[in-house]
Order: sequence, then structure tokens, then C-alpha cells
Amino acid sequence: MSKTVTLRLKEDVYAKFWTHAKGDNRSLSNFIETSALRYINEHEFVDEYEMAEIKSNTSLQDSLKRAHKHAKARKGRIVK
Repeated sequence: MSKTVTLRLKEDVYAKFWTHAKGDNRSLSNFIETSALRYINEHEFVDEYEMAEIKSNTSLQDSLKRAHKHAKARKGRIVK
């Protein structure tokens, strides 16, 4: 179910959003939602280049494997 959100914007920000929304033939609400989701998708996950670097780092891979093994065996302690 959709939720309603009230958003307070400065006049210049509103004008910029409205101009881009109109240029994409979208409602202002749809433009803001789409832009926010695009931002999250681009920043939430590792990109292909960073993932290639992670996979090629053998010492990191070994450390992650040891950590996974210890976590599965419930060894170690939680650091707060």
C-alpha cells in the first residue's frame, strides 16, 4: 500500500526537481521517488570493479573464509 510523505523543499530545490520531472514527463512525486531509489541502488551495492578487486584480494578472501568458519562454529566474541 502506498504511503503519503510530506516533504519540505526550498524554492530553488523545488524548481529544480519540478523542471527535471517535467522534462522526463513525470509527476514530481514519481521523479523524487525514482531519483531516490536510483541513488540507493547505486550506493547500496558494490559495483563490478570493486567486486573484482575484492575477489582478486587473496588475503581478504582468506580472512573472510576464516571469519565465516568461526561464525559458523560460534567461535569468537562480539565487539561493541
